[in-house]
Amino acid sequence: MPFSFKRLEIPEVILVEAKQFPDDRGYFEEIYKESDFFKEIPCRFVQVNHSFSRKGVLRGLHFQLMPFPQGKLVTVISGRIFDVAVDLRKGSPTYKKWVSVELIPGRLFWIPSGFAHGFVALEDSHVIYFVTREFSKDHDSGIAYNDPEVNVQWPIKDVIVSEKDRNLPLLRDSKANFKYGMDLC
Repeated sequence: MPFSFKRLEIPEVILVEAKQFPDDRGYFEEIYKESDFFKEIPCRFVQVNHSFSRKGVLRGLHFQLMPFPQGKLVTVISGRIFDVAVDLRKGSPTYKKWVSVELIPGRLFWIPSGFAHGFVALEDSHVIYFVTREFSKDHDSGIAYNDPEVNVQWPIKDVIVSEKDRNLPLLRDSKANFKYGMDLC
């Protein structure tokens, strides 16, 4: 199998590492193969997004509200990001907790539905997101990246944040409507 799957401190969140096949030209790797992924992440991906972020750009913390939540499988094709998942499922033993990974090419991060997602670019980065539901503007939401109740420890303090993300509410004021035990896809 060209992938390894590692459950993190929040067990629903998974770090995936792809095997690279190098030769004198460079390397080849599979970044997704349904037959391997479905055993660990039994979800169907329906849309793929791409963003480019300059070093210091922070995006997040984003999610889509019920009944159109999105699970996200995130990777970088170039660059390096500090990627974060925050558990927003009321009743969860890890509610309001967050986990992070550093993503480089060959590493993927599974963020289930019911979690907020955000990242800061540690260098100029191209980010790919496989998502389980199409984007819905009416269900697009988020929480403040600097919410003291969540207290994400971002590795860059002087970040570049969009006006939209600067104006996201604190978790206690958000419309987050997730419950523990919900479908993670």
